[in-house]
Amino acid sequence: MASETWTRWRYRLVPDHVVGEILAKTWIDTLIPVVFLAAVLTFFSIELPGWLAGSNLSDIAQIYGEYLIIIIGITFVMMAGGIDLSVGSTFALCNLAALMLINSMELNLAIGIPAIMLLGGLIGLVNGLLIGYLGMRAFLTTLVTLIIVRAVVEQGLLDYGQVISSGFNASASWEFMAIGSVFGIPSSLFVAVFIAIAGHIVLTRMKFGWHVMAVGGSRRSAYNAGIKVKRTVCITYVLSGVLTGLSSTFYAARLSSAGTDVGKGLEVTMLTAVVLGGISLGGGRGSVVKAMLGAVIILLVQNSLIRMGLTSGASSLILGGILLLAVAIDVRWLKNRHKLLARAYVSPTYFKLPPLPATAEGSGSDYALNDKLHGAQAIGLGVLDGPEDMTFDLNDNMYCGSRHGDIMRLFAPDYTRSEVFAHIGGHPLGLAFDREGNLHTCVGGMGLFRISPSGEVTKLSDETNRTFLSVIDDSRLRLADDLDIAPDGRVFFSEATIRYEMYDWVIDGLEARGNGRIICYDPKDDSSRTVLPSLQLPNGICVEKNGQSLLYAETWGCRITRWYFDGPKKGMSEVIIENLPGYPDNINRSSDGNYWCALCGMRSPVFDLALRMPDFRRRMVQKVGRDDWLYPNMNTGCVIKFDASGNILDVLWDRAGDNHPMITSIREHKGYLYLGGIYNNRVGRIAIAGADPNWTSFREYWGTPA
Repeated sequence: MASETWTRWRYRLVPDHVVGEILAKTWIDTLIPVVFLAAVLTFFSIELPGWLAGSNLSDIAQIYGEYLIIIIGITFVMMAGGIDLSVGSTFALCNLAALMLINSMELNLAIGIPAIMLLGGLIGLVNGLLIGYLGMRAFLTTLVTLIIVRAVVEQGLLDYGQVISSGFNASASWEFMAIGSVFGIPSSLFVAVFIAIAGHIVLTRMKFGWHVMAVGGSRRSAYNAGIKVKRTVCITYVLSGVLTGLSSTFYAARLSSAGTDVGKGLEVTMLTAVVLGGISLGGGRGSVVKAMLGAVIILLVQNSLIRMGLTSGASSLILGGILLLAVAIDVRWLKNRHKLLARAYVSPTYFKLPPLPATAEGSGSDYALNDKLHGAQAIGLGVLDGPEDMTFDLNDNMYCGSRHGDIMRLFAPDYTRSEVFAHIGGHPLGLAFDREGNLHTCVGGMGLFRISPSGEVTKLSDETNRTFLSVIDDSRLRLADDLDIAPDGRVFFSEATIRYEMYDWVIDGLEARGNGRIICYDPKDDSSRTVLPSLQLPNGICVEKNGQSLLYAETWGCRITRWYFDGPKKGMSEVIIENLPGYPDNINRSSDGNYWCALCGMRSPVFDLALRMPDFRRRMVQKVGRDDWLYPNMNTGCVIKFDASGNILDVLWDRAGDNHPMITSIREHKGYLYLGGIYNNRVGRIAIAGADPNWTSFREYWGTPA
């Protein structure tokens, strides 16, 4: 008992799931270069007093702008799965051309700079044609380009070195490129930041950027998706060449130097920067921001090594070591991140359910086994697939979702004829009509939607307010589940879990954590807000007839609760059934003023015990394959009927489990009870003794239309 008390408090106070959530973030890849940058700043600040003085930072900022322009181009190349070793030679040739055209011949910058960028772009075009269209290997191709262009540079220095060294352009614009600034920012850095912002927008918000990432992720898949892979690869090399040419003009203006060592080793420096910044060598992963961080790190290291008086050979050795380390981190992190995430993400906590109610036949329990669902008629067999819920319009036509992303309409009176009423995508789950006859549905992974009587689909909400100070970005709706509509038009709907997607919802049961919530969508201002957080897989939602409260089911909590959203008790909650023998799902009204609830699965003593042993479940997740995990039992279900006080009035079982083994929803309509199941291929129908043969939920909610 003392041990269990300790376990309960330990898991209540320690938020284990935070580790998994952090590892799941896309920005976690950026953490590595940030930590590396912090280490560099700390080390050199201690070793080199005055290292961060203003004059030194100004010099670093100028060089950083030149580096950053090149690195953005290389980022696009590597994001598409390529590599460019020719940037050093291209930089040297463009620098030579800049000194010849602008410094010596005093060509107008409006003509000279585009001409130099064009020269760099032509070299990139050669690389792009050979690699993109002819399929040559990027490493060897750009290595050969490096050698050829370097030879051209050396010959150019022999032929025109004297002319270049004697040239001098005294124009204000050329001087501005060399030492000018904008709001205290060196001109090269100002231009580089502008290009970085544009590059970020292209990669994250524009079609070409998405194509680059798709090609880098998988060229075959990108090709099958209709992306012009060869053209995309070619453009990235052209872009790299153009930006290298632009960078060289700033370098030429700043130093007016055309020595044989210009650009040598630059390809290693740039490659080290982007890999250290988190741009994957395999392509398809990274960002401009990460590349910028990598550039800062490498530049600071280079500057510090120079200030420490190390020889160029020693500096190259250290940069090579950093590159090797960055590659090792990239490869190992990419390989092991998902393994680490799989071990850390599922985070069980302590939860103790009340003693399991008896269900044995003849036990005298309210939930005693019977066979009242035996002989239920199957509707839509062979047509439906995964009808999690169903509802009826004024003409008695039935509507239900399909896992293929459709809302199916089955026509009254025999429901043998069907059609696709609307295609949404995702899996439509809970369904409800409003006063005007619009059908509302929760779609797993997509949010809340409305379908007009003519079949026009409108998205109402796919996000809500984010929880303050939460590590989980819970603004996006992962698994909108069931809904109901209040008399004033507000839509209350449940989101089963904020941690798992539609296909993983059962894993949420292994955590036994309050990962779900109830959200209110208000059509008056088109807003959504969370009204009840931290619920254990909230599922069924049913607005009560008083129009001031609703009932909701917590599947893993095995309870049904009333919550007041209006009236004198607004904001108050009260549990009306606290210990069900199974996992409650959808709740709907009955014709006699009571309520129906589906139990989508039944509790077992083994799993109830496991809920009190979070360490056991954690070891199971880490040591055992997913297919062999201990899951909640979802193979047997039943239907219960209860009144507003929570008294059980009836229970309906399918003893053999042949007709409807999993029941996720029920709907009474004109004397019949209809049964849905998210894993079923039919809707069940069975007559209800003594039920009102004229009662429909539409008229119960909205009356008879005029």
